[in-house]
Amino acid sequence: MPFPTIAEAARLIATKEISPIELTRHCLDRIETLDGTLHSFILPTPERALADAKGAEARVMKGASKGPLDGIPIAHKDIYNTKGIRTTAHSRLLEHNDPTEDATTVRLLADAGTVLLGKLATHEFAFGGPSFDLPWPPARNPWNPDHFTSGSSSGTGAAVAAGLILGGTGSDTGGSIRGPAALCGIAGIKPTYGLVSRAGIIPLAYSLDHAGPMAWTVEDCAILLQAMAGHDPADPASASRPVPNFGADLGRGVKGLRIGVPRHFHESDHPVNETTRRGIETALDTFAGLGAEVREITLSPMADYQACGFLIMVTEAYALHEPWMKSSFNAYGELLRDRMAMGALISASDHMQALRRRRELCAEMAAAFADLDLIVTACQPAEAPRIDQVPKWANLEKPGFTMPFNVTGYPALSLCTGFGAGGLPLAMQIVGRPFDEATVFRAGHAYETAMPWRKRRPALAGG
Repeated sequence: MPFPTIAEAARLIATKEISPIELTRHCLDRIETLDGTLHSFILPTPERALADAKGAEARVMKGASKGPLDGIPIAHKDIYNTKGIRTTAHSRLLEHNDPTEDATTVRLLADAGTVLLGKLATHEFAFGGPSFDLPWPPARNPWNPDHFTSGSSSGTGAAVAAGLILGGTGSDTGGSIRGPAALCGIAGIKPTYGLVSRAGIIPLAYSLDHAGPMAWTVEDCAILLQAMAGHDPADPASASRPVPNFGADLGRGVKGLRIGVPRHFHESDHPVNETTRRGIETALDTFAGLGAEVREITLSPMADYQACGFLIMVTEAYALHEPWMKSSFNAYGELLRDRMAMGALISASDHMQALRRRRELCAEMAAAFADLDLIVTACQPAEAPRIDQVPKWANLEKPGFTMPFNVTGYPALSLCTGFGAGGLPLAMQIVGRPFDEATVFRAGHAYETAMPWRKRRPALAGG
C-alpha cells in the first residue's frame, strides 16, 4: 500500500480492504522515515491523526461514511489556521501562534472526514523563500533533495509527491499551488477567484489570493475541491453560486473541446527549455489525437501580466505587513523582508495604473475565451533548479507563466507532462473559463489517463 490515490483509498476503505487507521499509520511511518530529508512538515500531528482515523473507521464500520474523503490522510499548508494547532506561516513572527478557530476550508475538510496529519512548510508568509535563516528549513524536492520545490506551497508539493500525504491544501497568489505542483510532478489547481473561501488563511495579497487543493492526480484534486468550494460570508470575495459536481465530466474525454495555445508565452516571452517544450507539444498532439481542436492564439506579452500582478501583489502585501515591517523588520527572513520592502516604494499612481491595466487584461482574456473552452501553456520554464541556486529576484528577472491567471482569476491546473534531466518532472497548465473547473478537470484527466506519468514516483520515496 505505498502510494494509493485518494480515489483508490476511498474505494478500499468503502469495501473494508484497508482501514483508515492502517492508512494513517502508514503515512505517519513514511513521515518519520522520510521527512528528516524532505522537511515538508513544520508540525506533524500524530495524536490528532490517529483520533481522526479512529472516528472515520467507526463511521465506516457502522455504514455511516461521510463520503470519499472519510478516513483520507491530508495536511494543511501552514498559513491555514488550525484551532489549537500552531500556525506559523513559516515565520518566527508567528512561531508561537495558536489560532482559536479553524479556517473555513480546514473545517470543511474535517467535516468531510479527512485525517489531519499536520502542518506543512511554506515560504515565509507565502512570499519569501527558499529561506535558510528561519526557525524551520525549506522543503526539499523528493525527486532530488538538492533541488527546489518552487513555492510557496512547497511542503504540500513535496509531501504529496513522496506519498507522505494523499492530498493537501495550498494557496496561490502568483503561482504558489501550480509552481510546486509542476516541479514536484503532482497535480494542483488554482480555482476561480472566489470559488474557495480564504477566511482563516493568512493573506498575502487579498485581490490575488486563491486557495485550492494539491494531490497526485487530477481526479483527486476534483474530490478535494468538491469539499472545499462554496460560498462563505466570512470572505468578502466569496462567490455566491451553487457548487457543481467537479468530477461529473471525468471520463468524457476531450472530443469537441476548443483549446487555444499562446505559444509566444513559452517560445518568446519566456522561452522554455527543450524538454519542457516537447512535453507541451506532445500534450497538444495527444489532445488533438483525442478529438480536441487545437489552435494558436495571441495575448498580451506575458511581461504585461507579470508587471501588473507583481506590482499589485507587493503593494497589497506591504500594506498588510507594514506595522511589523516597521517594528520587527529583522525578525523576517532576508528574502521576505527584501522582497516585501519594495512595496513601501511604490506610489499610489503606480498602483492605480496597475489596476487599470488589470481591467484591460481581464477583458482581453474574456475575449480570447469567447470561442475557446481551454488554454494550454507552460507552467515552469524547466526542471527544478538546485535549491541553492534560486535567485532572490527571480520574480523580476523573467515573467512567470502562472501570474496571468492570478491577475484574471481564471481556474488553472498544473499537471505532469513527463520527466527531463535528472529524472525531474515537467509540467503544463490547463486554464478554463471562470467557474468551469469541471472542463479543466475533464481535459486534465483525459491527458493523465492517456499517459504513463502517474505510475512513476520519486526513488527517495521508494517509488
